[in-house]
Amino acid sequence: MLQPDNDAPDFTLPRDGGEQVTLSALRPAPVVLYFYPRDDTSGCTREALAFTELAEAFRAAGAHVFGISKDSVASHDKFRDKHGLGIALLPDADGDVCERYGVWKEKNMYGRKFMGIERTTVLIGGDGRVVRVWPRVKVAGHAEEVLEAVRAL
Repeated sequence: MLQPDNDAPDFTLPRDGGEQVTLSALRPAPVVLYFYPRDDTSGCTREALAFTELAEAFRAAGAHVFGISKDSVASHDKFRDKHGLGIALLPDADGDVCERYGVWKEKNMYGRKFMGIERTTVLIGGDGRVVRVWPRVKVAGHAEEVLEAVRAL
């Protein structure tokens, strides 16, 4: 798991809508990466809607917000359109970014163990270094907490 002051691993990923995002090209703006398990599930939908509600406030603070999961671009496009999402979604189909950010973990549900994305948010400063990591995120109030951290930069 990344720690504050670590260099944020750079990446280039496709995004919903067919464009590409390269993390280092966004400097000197702060970047919020929120990793979530799966498109169109209840918790992931609530989280995406919470970040969407605050999208304009994040933009006003100069920050970019990206949701990352292992779902495909097509899945992200469908998820975005179905819920009217106002934040960019990045597919990490091969899981490389999830691995490098330390969010691909063994999970346990109903006694069954499996690998999956641990809901985690990473705030990256304009210098490309990790400012803060929120592991095992609980959705309620989380987007607001992240916005306050961005404003405090």
